[in-house]
Amino acid sequence: MLFKFALQEFKDEKEFQNLSDRTIEAYMITLKEFHEYCIERDIVDVDEITTNFVKKYLLYCKKERENSPNTVNTKLKNLRVFFNFMVDCEYIKTSPCKKIEALKTDVKIEVFNDNHIRQMLSYYRRLKNRDKTFYAFRDHTIIITLLGTGIRLGELCNLKWSSIDFDNYAIAVFGKGREQQTIPVTEKLIKELVEYKIFCERNFNQISDFVFVNAYNKKLTENAVQNIFKRLSKVMNFKDVRLSAHTFRHTFAHRFLMNGGDVFTLQRMLRHKKLSMTEKYLAIWGTALRDQNNKFNPLNNMDL
Repeated sequence: MLFKFALQEFKDEKEFQNLSDRTIEAYMITLKEFHEYCIERDIVDVDEITTNFVKKYLLYCKKERENSPNTVNTKLKNLRVFFNFMVDCEYIKTSPCKKIEALKTDVKIEVFNDNHIRQMLSYYRRLKNRDKTFYAFRDHTIIITLLGTGIRLGELCNLKWSSIDFDNYAIAVFGKGREQQTIPVTEKLIKELVEYKIFCERNFNQISDFVFVNAYNKKLTENAVQNIFKRLSKVMNFKDVRLSAHTFRHTFAHRFLMNGGDVFTLQRMLRHKKLSMTEKYLAIWGTALRDQNNKFNPLNNMDL
C-alpha cells in the first residue's frame, strides 16, 4: 500500500475512534516527517519499510535533528501505533518496529518548591490588588487550580462551572480517552473558585459555560494557557525548573506523597490507568520518602 494512502486511512481510523484532535495531530506530525524521510530515500510503499530502515530514521532524528531521547521515544511510539494498524489491516505481516527498543533516558521530574510558588502567586496578587485586572485574577486562579488538583492542561481548559460541585467539594473532569471522573477538592480551592466566579459574573454580561476564558468570554485554548506560562516564565526567570502545566501536576504529586499520601490514592487523583505510572514518583523521590518514614513510622513511639 502506498504510504500516502496509508497515512490518510490511519487518520480516518483515529477520527472514527473519536480520539482527540491533539492526539491525532501528534501522530500525524511524526508520520508526515517519517513520510518525507522515506520519499527522500525513494521509499513510497509501506511494505518496503524494514526494521533497519526505521532504526536509521530514529538515529537520523537523534543526530541530525538533535532530538532528545524522550522525543525519539515518542516518535517510535507513534510509529508503533501506525504499523500495528497496518498489521491489523493486513497490509503488512509484521511491524518493523516490533523489535526496536526505546532509548534509555535519565528520569527527572521537575517540581516547584515553596519559593517558586510564593513568587508566582505574589506576582498575580500584586497585579490583582493594584489593577484588579481580569487577567491577573484568572491566571492566579489557574495556578491555584492546577496546584490543588493536579489536573492536566486539557482538563483545565475543558473545566465547566457545571462540573464543579461547590457543596460537596468535588469537580468532574474529562481525562484521557474522553472519560469523565470526579475528584475531591479542598475547601480552600472551592472558596477561590467561588470568588473567581463572582468576579466573572460581574466582568461579563453573561458568564461562560467554561471556567477559564479569554477577554472575549471564550474558552481558553491549551495554546493560550501555554502562552500565559511563557509570559510568566520570562517574569519569574526560574533557572532550575520549567514553568508548565505538567510541572504543576508533578508538584501536586510530589507534595501529596511528601505529606504522607499513599500511592494508591494518588493514582486515583491523577487518574492513571496503571499503578506503574504513579509508582515512578516513588522511585524518584524515594530518599525523601525514607525521611518521612523515619519521622512518622509507628514504631517510633513503641517500646519494643
